[in-house]
Amino acid sequence: MNDEKTLTGQKEFKPFIPADRILPEFTLTSIVLGCFLAIIFGAANAYLGLRVGMTVSASIPAAVISMGVIRVILRRDSILENNIVQTIGSAGESLAAGAIFTLPALFIWMKDWGMPSPSLLKIALIALCGGLLGVLFMIPLRKALIVKEHGVLPYPEGTACAEVLLAGEEGGSKASVVFAGLGIAAVYKFIADGLKLFPSEIEWEIPGYQNAAIGIDVLPALLGVGYICGYKISGYMFAGAIVGWIALIPLIGLFGADATIFPATVPISELGYWGIWSSYIKYIGAGAVACGGILSLIKSLPLIIDTFAKAMKDYSNRESSNNALRTDADLPMSIVLIGCLLVVIAIWLIPSIPVNFIGALLIAVFGFFFATVSSRLVGLVGSSNNPVSGMAIATLLICTMILKSSGMTGQEGMMGAIAIGSIICIIAAIAGDTSQDLKTGYIVGATPKKQQIGELVGVVISALTIGAVLYLLNAAWGFGSKEIPAPQATLMQLVVEGVMNGNLPWAFIFAGAGIAIAVEIIGIPVLPFAVGLYLPIHLSAGIMSGGVIRLFLEKRKSKSEEIRKEEINRGILYTSGLIAGEGLVGVLLAILAIIPFRSTTVAGAIDFSSFSLGKTGSVIAFLLLALTLFKVTIWYKDKNKTA
Repeated sequence: MNDEKTLTGQKEFKPFIPADRILPEFTLTSIVLGCFLAIIFGAANAYLGLRVGMTVSASIPAAVISMGVIRVILRRDSILENNIVQTIGSAGESLAAGAIFTLPALFIWMKDWGMPSPSLLKIALIALCGGLLGVLFMIPLRKALIVKEHGVLPYPEGTACAEVLLAGEEGGSKASVVFAGLGIAAVYKFIADGLKLFPSEIEWEIPGYQNAAIGIDVLPALLGVGYICGYKISGYMFAGAIVGWIALIPLIGLFGADATIFPATVPISELGYWGIWSSYIKYIGAGAVACGGILSLIKSLPLIIDTFAKAMKDYSNRESSNNALRTDADLPMSIVLIGCLLVVIAIWLIPSIPVNFIGALLIAVFGFFFATVSSRLVGLVGSSNNPVSGMAIATLLICTMILKSSGMTGQEGMMGAIAIGSIICIIAAIAGDTSQDLKTGYIVGATPKKQQIGELVGVVISALTIGAVLYLLNAAWGFGSKEIPAPQATLMQLVVEGVMNGNLPWAFIFAGAGIAIAVEIIGIPVLPFAVGLYLPIHLSAGIMSGGVIRLFLEKRKSKSEEIRKEEINRGILYTSGLIAGEGLVGVLLAILAIIPFRSTTVAGAIDFSSFSLGKTGSVIAFLLLALTLFKVTIWYKDKNKTA
């Protein structure tokens, strides 16, 4: 890749498709294919998230599928069409993530109260309002976050998706590097989580240190995200995880002993480190994320104000997008402002949405706040590690207290709080996804306005279908069951009930905020540290492994600076493929998990965990995967150059 198209460290960035070149972009093919993928990814990720508490980023899988359909089957070459497909398709995954972290709480309450489940209309309207606001709130921030901070905020999935699109467009050795990573990650993921021949998550207790453990998710995508983010950001996340798992969990176990402290219902001595993490560390992490978000917003206020001022100035001068560069044209500010206003009014006035005027006002304020935080956060740690559930917890804490103080209590207040939390959670998820997609578009030379319209299309189709998916899953097993435990949603339920009943563990929330403030004072970026504290150490350790390899490549002695840059860029291409490969197979496995087969599912039929190679097999497999990254970088020999 030449200097003009290098994705990191460039002095003067130029998009792959110049602004003066017009290619097919927002076409009927891209819309239909994008909507289809939005439905598929939304349904698959809804199940996956309710089952294991995590979702799979769909941008790269959508881009790869799009290239297969448009380039191979339809025999058309248009990188911008493929970009629109991934833009629309990824909206389904993001909206599903926001919805499943909160809305199942309504189903659980309705069952406990002996009432019918929330209607499909209610679910669709809540999801639609959150999705629309998520896109609209992010649009004014595009130039500030995507353009001005290009090279500062890595946007790992957005950058990786651009690499996939560029490799597919340019072909040659660059494409082979990406698709080699894709193929290896796909096979690896299928063996680990499909056939289950070795566990993808392993951990070890630390001898002589009770309730202390360290683990790692040996997954290709984490290795890829860590490599793209780099050592510093990966290190901040891992540092937060160490504080949680090596310091706080053992201390709580030591001092708590046989005490039963809410929200746990059994003595701390019976919880173990996973139980302590679930009952206490997640609250500490939520407090740190909330405080980090507030600090991030305060520091970003000058940039945000400048962005809005310029946007309003552009509107007042009536600068037509036809007179501006194609690659710099956003949806008009008037449409954005009117759209936001209409959606907020609709939230207040539509009877199916259990939110009053105060709630609608809270959504407008906190929605923009978390859209800003989410858009910046995914630029640091990626959409897959975007703690939207942590943002929702922070929202529920504040909003539930406000509703309670205003007299909106009981069932009405609890449903209103969850509705507010759901909309804001979806806003945060969609804003983060929109940021990644716009970063991809910025790199490849897409038209921002068309991408933003694509995001809105994806949101609408996803909102209309997510309700049916939730209904089917609830009817089959019931939320909170062993099959679909819905971990985030049950936690949201606990938070709202805790505030309404006055028994929320505020000490843990404030402890997290105190840690965040201390970290900020010593000059460490709060959000990646807080994310590491909130998430299990297994995820941060996997990401850290990629960051360490990136550091080694940056520091090693090489024949020349040019060769070192080429090695690092080949690593970016390869790890982009790793993220894509795991994403594709992750979605495939989620689909297989809901297809019945005899007395089980297809996923159950291919489960060979009885022949598992255990932790040793996991370690060996991950080391071999890491060695493939060295193979395509420092051990790579260009046959064309040596010939």
